Amino acid sequence: MRLAVLSVACMAALAAMPAHAQSEDAQALRREIATLRQALEGMQQRLDRLEQREAATAAPPPVVAASATPVTPAATSGTMGALHPTQVPGVAPPVLPQRESVADPSTAASRPDSAAGPTDPDLKGFFAIPGTDTVIRIGGYAKLDAIADSRAAGDEDQFIPSSIPVGGSHRDVSNFNIHAKQTRFSFEARRPTTHGNLRFYLENDFFGSSDGYQFRLRHAYGQLGNTYAGYGYSSFMDADSLPDTLDFAGPGGAGYLLVAGIHHSFTMGKGNTLTLAAEDPDTELAGASDTRMAANRLPDVTVTARMERDWGHLQLGAVARSLAYDGDGERDRRMGGGLQLSGSAAVGERDLLLFGALGGRGLSRYTADLTGSGLDAVVDAEGRLDALDVHGGFVGYTHYWSELWRSNLIFGQLTLERNSALAADAFRESRYGVFNLIWSPAPSWTMGMELLYGRLEQQSGARGDTVRVQGSLQYNFIK
Repeated sequence: MRLAVLSVACMAALAAMPAHAQSEDAQALRREIATLRQALEGMQQRLDRLEQREAATAAPPPVVAASATPVTPAATSGTMGALHPTQVPGVAPPVLPQRESVADPSTAASRPDSAAGPTDPDLKGFFAIPGTDTVIRIGGYAKLDAIADSRAAGDEDQFIPSSIPVGGSHRDVSNFNIHAKQTRFSFEARRPTTHGNLRFYLENDFFGSSDGYQFRLRHAYGQLGNTYAGYGYSSFMDADSLPDTLDFAGPGGAGYLLVAGIHHSFTMGKGNTLTLAAEDPDTELAGASDTRMAANRLPDVTVTARMERDWGHLQLGAVARSLAYDGDGERDRRMGGGLQLSGSAAVGERDLLLFGALGGRGLSRYTADLTGSGLDAVVDAEGRLDALDVHGGFVGYTHYWSELWRSNLIFGQLTLERNSALAADAFRESRYGVFNLIWSPAPSWTMGMELLYGRLEQQSGARGDTVRVQGSLQYNFIK
């Protein structure tokens, strides 16, 4: 096209020349043609630039969301707010089978390279901060619990068998209670870096006091790649093995602790990890007073080995502790610690078996029923520190009646050694049983009924038990 335009222009210029110019020198004619050619080339360049600008304005390039995987039609349909979701880049899908959970401890758990968990495989609800690689999500849920106890249960808001009263004039008084303390809020930010995925997680609920709705911090940590630092679940516990209950506390024989610490995970092949951690120590001493107080000299150290497969997972955790006390003219120190084996296994198409077993000396702080009870160790009559032996466990089975209905059957037990240095009304053994029926008619709406049984035995042999019926209604912000 350019050659044709140049030829036509040259012919026009020659036709416009006066007749006497044809006899001029051929060299002068070549100069004029060269000048015209340069002018036409300049005009052509400006025309090309104008065409490029018009094309850029008429057809802008499509905006591509930061995504590790393409958005499928299924991801862009269904619940309100699911259209064109922002996906989290660089995050591996979970290996574990997908599961449902009311309290959903798996979402807050730390994972190697901040991978997705079995209760949140799609990482829904994130949106991008313009001009950055960071995506954020605001989550949580509102939950109302209606609770009826056949007789006094101790803690009216959550089912903790170790708090059941034994004896007393008001032992057989029934009680009804409604609360929304389990309501929680969470904030999460993620972004890819050259050193792995960066995750920040913050979460709270309102179990900070027994007589009101005091804010309580549950998680506040950062994780870069496989290195975690902050406050949250102890690396000794296994959030993915905790059963699905309407009750907030769960089985007393499960490993459970929120603590400040730092840990690093080493990948040992697909689905296998080894985690080393140092965590805030707290010797919980029986009979502690102003004259005899617990002493903490070294951090608690844990080592956890984990195997994940598409059928479920196994986790073996070990913790070592330095327990000590200081009194008037007396002091002593002992080593404590223990082991926990836990896991999950898929049964059939959707059913799930969950379990955990733990045991050790000075391990009460790491159990759901006895954390904060002051039963890690006791000082005997001769001033020697005795780390108390504890062991227990639980097993739970989740059955899906349909896509919308599921049930859980759970049993747990926790036993502390008999020790003459302990008070007669101190904890000896607890049992925990649950059966529930949960209905989820929509992804963000869950309701259900739960029957719970708990029994407490004290060091003296005295016993108390209670039955609780709990109904719950829950609305998830993101699901």
